[in-house]
Amino acid sequence: MNNKPLILITNDDGYAAPGFNALINMVSEFARVVAVAPEIPQSGKSHAITMDHPLFIRKIRQDNNVTIYACSGTPTDCIKLAFDRLLQERPSLTLSGINHGSNSAISVIYSGTIGAAAEASYYGIPAIGLSLIDHNTEADLEATLHYSRKIILDVINRKDLPKPLCLNVNFPTLATDQIKGIKLCRQSRGVWIEEFEQHFDPKGREYYWLGGHFHDREDGDKTETDQWALENGYVSIVPVEMYDMTSYSTLELLKGIIK
Repeated sequence: MNNKPLILITNDDGYAAPGFNALINMVSEFARVVAVAPEIPQSGKSHAITMDHPLFIRKIRQDNNVTIYACSGTPTDCIKLAFDRLLQERPSLTLSGINHGSNSAISVIYSGTIGAAAEASYYGIPAIGLSLIDHNTEADLEATLHYSRKIILDVINRKDLPKPLCLNVNFPTLATDQIKGIKLCRQSRGVWIEEFEQHFDPKGREYYWLGGHFHDREDGDKTETDQWALENGYVSIVPVEMYDMTSYSTLELLKGIIK
């Protein structure tokens, strides 16, 4: 059993989420698993960390080659605690998911799923965020698990991939035989248009509830984007870099202006 690779798994939907547990069960067929996930759903937490109160962890399960912890913090807290306190060896790979809901296009910057994967990549460990675009926690995961296994094994069996490596993988809501394949993409330039609904509580206090819709800002060839891939029946994979947010084109422009 110790010859099996060690894989760290987290998510942002919480340790009880069906996608998270389905991923653990699938991965445990060929790897040892340490999983650390939030106690409660932490969607939209991006790369947030907890600094103003202590973090608590508790062991949920330990049997065979699987150990699962619940953490009171964010997805990124889970990764930091895993590497600093819980892991006895460096994992071969980190997985974040399977998230219930899309993390394509601009959603990547808000996503706790991808925030956790990016954090793991900073430790020099390949990381993959996995998301099914269906928000329904009862969604059929068969196709997502089928393609997740292939992508995971492709990554873990290669030793020449660049580091840091973080892949944002999204799956369409289709049956396995309806998915056309895997497409390597760039991130779509679409954005979310916020719509804050105004309400009043029983005491007359005003409050707002965030909603909105996605607006595609692509005005040229869309076929290389993750949004197009998902809308056309493909699994999308976007390599992401969140550790260096420098705008190099603007940097060069400013060198000629600000002296």
